[in-house]
Amino acid sequence: MKHFTLEPRMRSSIGGAFYPTGYSMVMFPSAEDADRIGHRLIEEGVSGDEVYLLPAETVLSEIVPTVRIADDPLPSAGTDAATVRAYAKLAREGHTGLLVRTKDGAAAEQMMELVRTVPYSIAQRYRTLVIEDL
Repeated sequence: MKHFTLEPRMRSSIGGAFYPTGYSMVMFPSAEDADRIGHRLIEEGVSGDEVYLLPAETVLSEIVPTVRIADDPLPSAGTDAATVRAYAKLAREGHTGLLVRTKDGAAAEQMMELVRTVPYSIAQRYRTLVIEDL
């Protein structure tokens, strides 16, 4: 798994909120489950360069601030800021995130087959102009 650093391409071009097109973000109540699912994805053929483990502290320090920027001077019109706020709430409760490259629906479903084997809090797939609940 790769260490997460927020890259410019992972932000919305309008407002700058977290919007990693082509990725899915899943949050887990258990850091151990997130880590285990990340490693299982790699074992099943997903590149380790396309899987990021995001401890709660990383979500709060790297992703959440993008909403403050996106909401200035007016609140975001889309769901991107609201989705980040949901991540913030979960991260404050200690949930861990897993960001996975999901190029298409088949890749997202393969990921979700593993995710569904453990408790998870939220799963979102970022597509062009759409945040899809998984």
